Amino acid sequence: MTDVFRPRPSVVRRDSGLYAYERALTRRGLGPIAGVDEAGRGACAGPLVVSAVVLGKEIDGLCDSKLIAPAKREMLYDRILATAKGVATVVIPPAEIDARGLHKSNVAGMRRAVARLSCDLGYVLTDGFPVPGLPVPSLAVWKGDQVAACVAAASIVAKVTRDRMMTALDEHHPEYGFAVHKGYVTVRHRLALDNHGPCSHHRFSFITVARSGLGSEIGENEVGAGVA
Repeated sequence: MTDVFRPRPSVVRRDSGLYAYERALTRRGLGPIAGVDEAGRGACAGPLVVSAVVLGKEIDGLCDSKLIAPAKREMLYDRILATAKGVATVVIPPAEIDARGLHKSNVAGMRRAVARLSCDLGYVLTDGFPVPGLPVPSLAVWKGDQVAACVAAASIVAKVTRDRMMTALDEHHPEYGFAVHKGYVTVRHRLALDNHGPCSHHRFSFITVARSGLGSEIGENEVGAGVA
């Protein structure tokens, strides 16, 4: 099994449009192509959500989910689900993140999401870092959700799915404001942790949670995690 494969002689320019990767791979007979991305990596509460998407027809307006207004994100989410050849989503709870570590959970979630796709695959594009153990060749694309349509679609599916989960969670734990900050570290979230302590949906391996009263300290899991 070859985990990482860069087809030659194709050279994909990052300014060639959002579908350049898929078109280049398809021309080399490497389709269908799945894009994989996650949401919630940098949060200190709530699950990590990983999605894999194989697009059907091209969809205008795809982009990194973090750069899209919520209403447009919801609209694109519906279009992706209505037209994609395959969509699979994996939800990794905080307890699993605490037990396995954030990055290992992320990589395992990407493998699981790809495995759940019901359509055949020829290639996988992952956002940011390589994922060993995939069933077909793959390529890690830096800022893939901004330059590859299928990865952008996966980022939208993952974020909308997670945002809905955090909004629903807010109904059970309104004291934390999950519907507003979606589990990321904000001033309001820190104050809620100081006043109420963490709940079972927090990630106790994050120093923000384990030492919620220490303000500016950031745990090892949070360094470089970003907001997704």
